[in-house]
Amino acid sequence: MSSSASIAVREPAVQTRRRGFSLKKTIVFGFFGVLLVTQLYPLLWLLIYSVKTNEEILSGSFFALPASVQWSNYSNALAGGRYWHYLLNSVIVTSVTMACVILLASLAAFAITRFRWKYGHIVMLIFLMGLMIPLQSTLLPLMLIFKNIHVLNTRWAMILPYIAFQIPIAVFIMSGFLRTIPHEIEESAIMDGANVFRIFRSIILPVSVPPIMTVCILTFINVWNEYILAATFISKEALKTLPFGVYSFVSQYSVNYGAIGAFLVLGALPVILVYFLLAEKITKGMVAGAVKG
Repeated sequence: MSSSASIAVREPAVQTRRRGFSLKKTIVFGFFGVLLVTQLYPLLWLLIYSVKTNEEILSGSFFALPASVQWSNYSNALAGGRYWHYLLNSVIVTSVTMACVILLASLAAFAITRFRWKYGHIVMLIFLMGLMIPLQSTLLPLMLIFKNIHVLNTRWAMILPYIAFQIPIAVFIMSGFLRTIPHEIEESAIMDGANVFRIFRSIILPVSVPPIMTVCILTFINVWNEYILAATFISKEALKTLPFGVYSFVSQYSVNYGAIGAFLVLGALPVILVYFLLAEKITKGMVAGAVKG
């Protein structure tokens, strides 16, 4: 009797816990479902927008599907928007920026975290202060500086500010990971005769692939579609990047909205592909310093 009574008493508690667990799962999945819809809907809307005619776009039926798919918008975007020309400029600027950010940030993080010197925390604080500087507040000073050093209307007028604004977050991510590496590894290398540069090249860089990939992808996403700095410092058509291609379809008396939508899809496609292919590496790099140690 006592055993059956105890079982009868325990069953409601187990059921209550199961209900609570399922309720929590429902809330969590519901929240992420709403978040997924809000993130994917703009992309879906842009895809639909890019295959409509001007009449369908201007009719105000934002949620309506096109009567017939206008693939000609994409051919217009590739030809009339000089897509390949702008794409090449964006690839050059983004690639040089990524390479410089990875090199400089990894060296700075290595010096801050692996060297025993009393100013390491101060230097790290200076880098972190760069995260609080708004980009717009630097436009006028940079304009005057670039004018004096004769780099306006060159790719360096975009690359140099991009590097400066991406290094603080890159140093923050890299230093968080490098602090988790045991110092005994470097001491063993020093005993074997390795110098500082050999340690950095042969030990630190190989084990820092996750944060390096994270820095690389974040830099790519931030630089690829940047417009404010490029519009301020670049006026030569030959040097303009992808965001400027949209204006190829805007004239004094008409606007080709469908071609603009197609150009935006083509411009966003490299970012989407890179992110989805390497999203797992971003997560690993961001949490690498938190799960080690």
